[in-house]
Order: sequence, then C-alpha cells, then structure tokens
Amino acid sequence: METLRILIAEDHPLFRKGMISLLSSVPEFEVVGEATTGEEAVERAADLQPDVILMDLQMPEVNGIEATRRILQQNPSVRILVVTLFEDDDSVFMALRAGARGYVLKDADEEQMVLSIRAVSKGEAIFSPAIATRVLAYFATSPPPGGAPPQAFPTLTDREREILHLIAQGHPNPSIARHLSLSTKTVGNYVSNIFTKLQVADRAQAIIRAREAGLG
Repeated sequence: METLRILIAEDHPLFRKGMISLLSSVPEFEVVGEATTGEEAVERAADLQPDVILMDLQMPEVNGIEATRRILQQNPSVRILVVTLFEDDDSVFMALRAGARGYVLKDADEEQMVLSIRAVSKGEAIFSPAIATRVLAYFATSPPPGGAPPQAFPTLTDREREILHLIAQGHPNPSIARHLSLSTKTVGNYVSNIFTKLQVADRAQAIIRAREAGLG
C-alpha cells in the first residue's frame, strides 16, 4: 500500500492535534509535518514535498488562499484540500481559483474527511455537501460558452466593484465618499474588503488589477 504524505497547515492547536490523531489511525496516511502560519506552510511544503496539504484559510502572516497560490506555483503536483469553518461564496471560489482541489468544512465527520483526502490525492475534486450545492449552482447560472463574457472580479459586490472603478480612476477615499454619499470610514471598510478579495497589498496594485480588467 502506497503511503500518502500529508502536511497539515492549521493554526488552531486543538483541531490540528485532533487531525493528526485521526490521520495517524489510517494505515496509508503519514503526517510528515505541521504549519501554524501561511508563511510556514509555504516553507514546509517546499522542504517536505507532501502529496496532500490540508489548508486552513484563516492563518497568521499569510492567509490560506495566498499560501495555496504560492505553494502551487512552486509545486503544481501537490494536492491542496481546504479544511475551514468558512463556507461563504467568496472564500470558496477564491480558494478554487488559487488552485485548491477540494473544500471541506471542519464539521465534517471522520469518514468524510478521510474519503476527501483520498479523493484529492487521486486528482479528484471534492466538496462538503453544502459547498457542492453552491458550486453546482454557480456553474448552472454561469453563461454558456460563447455567451456573455464573465463579469470582472465576480467575488466583488456591486458596491465594491463601483468603488474599485473609482479607485482605478484615481479617486482617494474622501472623494469616493462624497461621490457615493457614504462616510469616509465606510469607504475605507469597502476598500479593505476589496484589497482582501483581490489579494493585493495596496492601492497601486488594486489600480493595476482593475485597469487590466477594463475598469477605470
């Protein structure tokens, strides 16, 4: 029986220990390492070259989505299974766009978790039932090939896209607030959410992404 080498990227110690205990009970699984931050996950993935990585999304330093993207840039053959509490559409589709092969919620039972890891290791896509419903609904409502072009940055709300358009035009937050009759603080919160969803560090990077997509 071929051994499946697994890296666990999880900052919550109790969940991490429970996962190690579960995986250690499966004969073909070998936990080769642990990571408690996104940066450490990237480093340990490069050092250990695991077959599968269990990736939490909310971690210090670098979040799980960015860590997934960086790991797969270095080693496209590794399979990443997101294991998280977050089931919102933004988190799901950002993780999939980053290259994750599966998305399982932390309340999954032990059998489902083991089956998910095995499936991902074989190159299959796997989702918790609630997540699978959302993914299917998303593709069911997506335009067919040759139909309308996809909207830029589909994870953004209409208001966030409107604000990004103004950012791309060079408007600072106070100007955006006046234009949209919002408080400067509210605009700042929107801008922070936009940066997170676009995975950019600052306004300059956001402007580049927006203009590349035809905004501004």
